[in-house]
Amino acid sequence: MMIGLTDESPLKWKNVEAKKKATVHRIDKCEHYNGEKFPVVRFRSSIEGPCLGLKMVEYIMNIDERAQWDPQIDALTDMYIANNLDDVNAVLPDEYGNCAMFGIGYTRTKRYLVVDGREQLTLCGLQEFANGGALIWGVEIEERHDALFPQDQKRHTRAKTCLYSTALVPTGEGTFDAEYILQLDPGGNLPSFLTTPIMIDSVKTMFSQAKRDFGDEDMMKEWMDAHPRNSDNNDDRNEEMMKERLGLLLTP
Repeated sequence: MMIGLTDESPLKWKNVEAKKKATVHRIDKCEHYNGEKFPVVRFRSSIEGPCLGLKMVEYIMNIDERAQWDPQIDALTDMYIANNLDDVNAVLPDEYGNCAMFGIGYTRTKRYLVVDGREQLTLCGLQEFANGGALIWGVEIEERHDALFPQDQKRHTRAKTCLYSTALVPTGEGTFDAEYILQLDPGGNLPSFLTTPIMIDSVKTMFSQAKRDFGDEDMMKEWMDAHPRNSDNNDDRNEEMMKERLGLLLTP
C-alpha cells in the first residue's frame, strides 16, 4: 500500500513558497513539531522520468552526486549495513513495503556561510512498494550510541536529523511526484532563521539536478542497464550498493 501525496494533514503547515511552474512547486513548514525548536520543512516536486527510489537515493548517499547540490558535504561513510534484508523484511508489516536498503551511516560537513562543520550518525533505509513508489527515510541515532562514531577522527558539533523522508509516487507513464520532508537541528546555538534558508536553497538545487537527470532518457537508460531490477532478490541489489561504498546519509 502506498498513499498518494495530498494536502490532508492534521499538522499546521504554513506556506513558504508556491510556484506552479517551478521544479519545486510548493514549500511548506510546520513549527515546533514534536517539541523541537526547528521546523519541519516540506518540499513538493513533479518530475518526468521513471520512478526509481534507488536512483533518488544517490542524491543523498553518493558523495559525487551529493557534492553537485550540497556545498557543505565533506565525507560520507557506511558504518553498519544490514547483511540480510530478509531479516529486516521479516519484522515489517506488509503495508511498509519491501526494504531495499537499511543501515547506519556517518556524515561530516564542512563550514559553509554561518554554519561550521557538523557530523551525524543516521539510521536510514529505502522502502519500495508494489505500485512502483518508494520511501527513503532516516532518523538520528541516539546519543547513548555515540560509541558508533568513527573512533579515529576528531569529533565535531553534532547535527541531528529529527525527521527525514522522501516519498516518490508514480503519477503516470514516466512521471512521478516527490515529497521531501526534513526537520534538522544543526546543533550549536544557531537560530532557525539563519539555517532554514540555507537548507531550502540546497534542497531546491538537489531537485533541479534530479529533474535534469530523470528527464535525460539516455542517462536513465544507461543507469537502468547498470542497475537491473531483480524483485526476487533484493539482497543482491544491497550487496551491489555495499560494494560501491555508498551510504544513506541525510544532511541538507
